[in-house]
Amino acid sequence: MLALSLVAAACGGDDDDDTSATTEAGTETTAGGTETTGATGPVETGPGVTEDTITLGVVTPQTGAAAVIGNPLTAGNQVFFDALNAQGGVAGQYQVNLTVVDSQYQPPTAVQQYNAIKGDVAAFVQVLGTAVTQAILPQLSTDNILASPASLDAFWLVEEQLLPIGGPYQVQAINALTWYYEQAGNEGKKLCTMAQDDPYGEAGVAGVQAFADGAGIEIGAQTTFRQGDADFTAQIQQLQGDGCEVVWLVSLPLETGGILGKALGVGFAPQWIGQSPTWITRLGESPLADYLTTNFLLASEGGAWGDESIPGMAQMIADVEQYAPDQQPDIYFAFGYAQAWAMTQVLERAIEMGSLSREGIMAAAETEQELSYEDLIGTQTYGLPDVRNPSRQTTIFKVDLAAPGYLAAAGPDSINFTSPAAEDYQFEE
Repeated sequence: MLALSLVAAACGGDDDDDTSATTEAGTETTAGGTETTGATGPVETGPGVTEDTITLGVVTPQTGAAAVIGNPLTAGNQVFFDALNAQGGVAGQYQVNLTVVDSQYQPPTAVQQYNAIKGDVAAFVQVLGTAVTQAILPQLSTDNILASPASLDAFWLVEEQLLPIGGPYQVQAINALTWYYEQAGNEGKKLCTMAQDDPYGEAGVAGVQAFADGAGIEIGAQTTFRQGDADFTAQIQQLQGDGCEVVWLVSLPLETGGILGKALGVGFAPQWIGQSPTWITRLGESPLADYLTTNFLLASEGGAWGDESIPGMAQMIADVEQYAPDQQPDIYFAFGYAQAWAMTQVLERAIEMGSLSREGIMAAAETEQELSYEDLIGTQTYGLPDVRNPSRQTTIFKVDLAAPGYLAAAGPDSINFTSPAAEDYQFEE
């Protein structure tokens, strides 16, 4: 694991929005592989910004069950900025530091930690978790701070203070099911769902319903569970009793293990298709490995780890080799790397506009622009909520115990697959 720049619950600090200064910027540079032109005049600074540094916050679970997601995400943030700093930093002038605090994946703790560091950061490059982001969102609005949520809920698209990246969960469901039924030739199989009883689960099920409506398919059993549950007997019995042949799964990795373990135990072997957060690499090293290879597909985004035919992946792998050679293949690391890439593009725009104050960063975030990641994930249109258009692509992976991270493309056409239904899907405000 990378050594993070700071662990800063102890840094504390009052919000010093009233302090600002100007600094000279203005060179052409390459930032994360994206060529931009820096500002030629003075750049206003604000909290978390000096003449040569930008400090960004990270609110993520470093301990507890969700740390298996938070820690690789943060490692991805860090490696992107390590590489960028070696090139001169944002716009060739600003080195980026991270201040990382442990949310424990608990909203009250996350709000407390956010308040402890908000006065010392320019923006938050990562806030992990739907419930955590919802808890912090009012504060972000009051404090006029930009933050990138590490979750793919579509309702982030309308929140001005947020910088969401990646295809939303609805897109994952529509694309993955379209590919499975229409491209992979599985028409007629009975479709069911098993999802967390919360907004994360509801987002995935909304995508399943959109697919089913478009395809004229009636959904069978739709089961739910609470995060933290350990007994899934009733749900598995219901799915098995209803003759489900395909089950869309919305869970976090801990529950994924329990659910699939129960299914294996009773001989229930449908085709499970999971949203991206259902997976963690260590599942491929568990007693479920053989079951997963024949019964599990994952909906995510971008190429397989190490597929250097994808420019964004090639850049990330080169940076990993230089700055984190012990990093193991991990889809969350790649997402964190892309989050840092997105924030850098917004900060570059803020510098071009002459201000790294909070008002300046928000003004840059409200200016329409295409955020690109060289196909590490899909390109998106970003700006004010009414112009935002997220990535519409999804990659469907199969479990392959010989592949890096145990994930390989499920088929030759499953990389960055986009269905017409996903292209046309309208997100509710």
